[in-house]
Amino acid sequence: MDISALFLSRLQFAATISFHIIFPAFTIGLAAWLAVLEAMSLATGNPVYRRVFDFWLKIFGVAFGMGVVSGMVMGFQLGTNWSELSRASGPIQGPLLAYEAFTAFALEAAFFGVMLFGRGRVRAWFYLLACILVAVGTTLSAFWILVNNSWMQHPVGFVVHNGVFVPTDWPAIIFNGVVWVRFPHMLLAAYLTTAFCVAAVGARYLLQGRDRAEATVMFRMGLGLAAVLVPLQIFFGHLTGDYVHDYQPAKFAAIEGRWVDEQPAAEVIFAVPDSGSGHNRFEWKVPVLGSLVGSGTLDSKEIGLSDFPRADRPPVLIPFFTFRVMVGCGMLMLMLAWLGTYFARRRKLSEQRWLLWPVAWSFPLGFVAVLTGWFTAEVGRQPWTVWGVMRTVSAVTPSLSTPFVTATLTLYVVAYAFIFCFGLYYMLKIVNRGVMTDKIIGSWNGNVIAKTFVPDPRFVAQRLKAKSVLAARNTTTRR
Repeated sequence: MDISALFLSRLQFAATISFHIIFPAFTIGLAAWLAVLEAMSLATGNPVYRRVFDFWLKIFGVAFGMGVVSGMVMGFQLGTNWSELSRASGPIQGPLLAYEAFTAFALEAAFFGVMLFGRGRVRAWFYLLACILVAVGTTLSAFWILVNNSWMQHPVGFVVHNGVFVPTDWPAIIFNGVVWVRFPHMLLAAYLTTAFCVAAVGARYLLQGRDRAEATVMFRMGLGLAAVLVPLQIFFGHLTGDYVHDYQPAKFAAIEGRWVDEQPAAEVIFAVPDSGSGHNRFEWKVPVLGSLVGSGTLDSKEIGLSDFPRADRPPVLIPFFTFRVMVGCGMLMLMLAWLGTYFARRRKLSEQRWLLWPVAWSFPLGFVAVLTGWFTAEVGRQPWTVWGVMRTVSAVTPSLSTPFVTATLTLYVVAYAFIFCFGLYYMLKIVNRGVMTDKIIGSWNGNVIAKTFVPDPRFVAQRLKAKSVLAARNTTTRR
């Protein structure tokens, strides 16, 4: 196998996983939020929660289906492009993926249909239970994937026998300390991604002066959740950095853009790393802060990339910049969440159009943060597929040819582009249509709703046509 086939295989896996991860990052949080909305609807009887639920359920159905379809390809790639990894780590990664199917997929497959079609066909408590179990299923899916990936980042609980990783301690693998740092970090990232998508739609409707009750619920709940979760996410992000500092020092040095040992170490805020010369261009750094970030002291010694052979160094440019983009997205989310929550609590949203506009355009922030976070973790792990145990060049299928990988890469990119464009078009169409086709006007008092309807002009013609067809059908039946 020539080096270009290896590069193309890495590029192919990066492209497919980058496309796939944006959908779980959205649906994990959305499933949990839908369960909360359904519970609030039952507890309060407020019809606004039900309408917001029904609106986002349509988007959830589309995104969930796209996530399932895009995820299937990665399993095939492990066999076609990364057969040596599958052969060596199969005794560990195979059961972990099976656990995902037995728990997460089983719950999602059993109760997702109830969510979509069960309203009015099952009791209200059972429908709520179905929503909760789908949310649990999506969370379990993320958990098992993070267990699998965390084992590759910090392999424990195994021995090597005839070139195969044989598990010796499943509790150590599943309850790996790294998992309990990375899993909450990913789960919070998914919740924040959803929160900003929801808040962005609410802000857009407020700017347009439509569906104001529903838009206010979206805006307040989305940014209110984010205002609490962003600081928590920053905390778990710091814990994730601690594990990288302790277990993957070469990756940590690449993220920091540190080429030589420093004591005390400075923190590089911005630079353009130059791997060829081994130094940074246009560097801007803060003295001492690097020691505080790395070890929590003001005088610790922090190692640089020059301590590692060139063959063991990760690419520097990608993790260095993607980490800073991720942190920048987090800071923007924190600012918008706190400002939006402050004005929402003071009931002055309608006067803050200067704030509604950036919130309306904030929906990509969570997706960008998730993608750049994964790029930092995965590119920074190079040249290892299983850290310290199996190099990437040893994990790829030996018989791969460049034309074969070029063809499959092109096929995947074209297919994914079509799926993405179609799904995005359909979800935007749902958003543009609005929350309701019938506006409900009246007072809400407990479970009593004044049922006065104002038809939406866009759908009057469709309703009249449907009624005429039904009348004609009934007349034919009588005859």
